[in-house]
Amino acid sequence: MAIVGAISIARGEGVRKPASPIYGVNVPDGYRKWELIAPALEHEPLNELRAVVGNPTAIAAYRAKTLPFPDGTVLVKLAWKHIQSPEFESALVPGAATTVQVMVKDSKKYAASGGWGFGRFIDGRPVDKAQHETCFACHEARVKARDYVFTRLAP
Repeated sequence: MAIVGAISIARGEGVRKPASPIYGVNVPDGYRKWELIAPALEHEPLNELRAVVGNPTAIAAYRAKTLPFPDGTVLVKLAWKHIQSPEFESALVPGAATTVQVMVKDSKKYAASGGWGFGRFIDGRPVDKAQHETCFACHEARVKARDYVFTRLAP
């Protein structure tokens, strides 16, 4: 049996939560109640509907157009396969969930990765180390000028 990630203790709860390899990032509690930053539609080969939500620190930074994002910013991307709506021919709706991806800003802890820690989870468990090794490289190559963040605040 391979270990795909470290286990960390959630603050104040004593509950063990799976953490991403390399970064030690967890899926944050209560993220489903956070404010929407933007939705997205991903075409082939992923065919996903996505929604990015942010904690209050993230939302305040987006609204103030603050770059770099302040420490304590947390972004969570939820992704689902998109399927044809059974009610409306022109609509795509969420199907099966695929991943939950997390970015945590801590400029000291994650100095080697632009100040960001990354986590990618399937069914609540972190994916393997090899997949996490691609996170920062992808962000660095495409959105370094935007503090390594792809998602823009939806109008």
